[in-house]
Amino acid sequence: MATSSVAPADDVPTRNARAASEASEGHGAAPKKRDALLDNAKFLLIVLVFVGHAIEPTTETRLAEALYFWIYLFHMPAFVLISGYLSRSFDGSGRRVDKLLTTVVAPYLVFWGIYALQSLSVGRDLPDGPLEPLWVTWFLAALFVWRLTVPLWNRLRWPFAVSVGVSFLGGLVATGDALGVSRILSLLPFFVAGLILEQRHFDMLKSGWVRAWSAVVVLVTAAMSYIYLEQVSREWVYWRESLLDRDVDLLPLGIPGRVVFLVLAFSLTAALLSLTPRRTTRFTRLGALTMYVYLLHGLVIRIAEQFGWYEFTSDHLGNHGSLAVNLALAVTLTFVLCAPWVRSATRWAVEPRVEWMLRPGRDSPATPARARG
Repeated sequence: MATSSVAPADDVPTRNARAASEASEGHGAAPKKRDALLDNAKFLLIVLVFVGHAIEPTTETRLAEALYFWIYLFHMPAFVLISGYLSRSFDGSGRRVDKLLTTVVAPYLVFWGIYALQSLSVGRDLPDGPLEPLWVTWFLAALFVWRLTVPLWNRLRWPFAVSVGVSFLGGLVATGDALGVSRILSLLPFFVAGLILEQRHFDMLKSGWVRAWSAVVVLVTAAMSYIYLEQVSREWVYWRESLLDRDVDLLPLGIPGRVVFLVLAFSLTAALLSLTPRRTTRFTRLGALTMYVYLLHGLVIRIAEQFGWYEFTSDHLGNHGSLAVNLALAVTLTFVLCAPWVRSATRWAVEPRVEWMLRPGRDSPATPARARG
């Protein structure tokens, strides 16, 4: 289906896509075609990521809080599922590991440092070190771990059932902050679900009755987010702490609650993929650029907070006016951060050139010692 890399953590289409295209031309092969559905979905999701973070400081109103909660019900689980689908070819070979290091680990370290400097400039507390993800960098740390485990999941007979069990077990122990391990375990079922998806599963989402069901799911969950806002903690949709860390009783709340939010996230993810256009649109090509938006949008928001932007809009426009303006700005700036001039100016950070640190000749898995004679 798709051969593109996962968004946001592995969408580095500029340098890598050019190289792939040149290589294909050199060998007389046509470049592999990207999948419009996934690119459209990734762009819509990165818009929701930006909107969610942009409106968080405006959630004094019920409408803003409900919108924020609804977005968080599914936007990152959906990203994780797409990440899993686009990670199916990871086989642990030297070439794949090299790509993992250059497109995930290197940007993680660069942006951990950038966000650490920004945090220090405003007196924010810092984690103990780079092994503890800093804000949006958690996804890169999680993707690194998930990708490394792909060969394991490919060997299991019931990978999804095992991943759900691991997710629940992860919710029962104190996980700590290293690599954001709680999110790694909690969101694991979405990644593994992506690994086992096939084209036929996406085709099933095209039918009229599925799309009608999807529209109902979107409307009902949005209404529930508004109606039951005070009864539900945000921590359920952050997935960042285990039930033990949150001091939540396993029964009757903890385990049933996790089941409910897993089902909601999967349902909304399916609804999103069902309702997303499958044809090429004006924003399809931007689905390949979501890594830039993901890593850079947090700086935009942090700087806006630092200079009092949210207080300014709230004082002059009121809470609802501030919500509307910041929502519109988030959508607009998503397009801006995909612009060629932004990518050119920030490529050093988003796509750091670290190939010089890697050993040459790692295009295939290591040959067993017995075969080397």
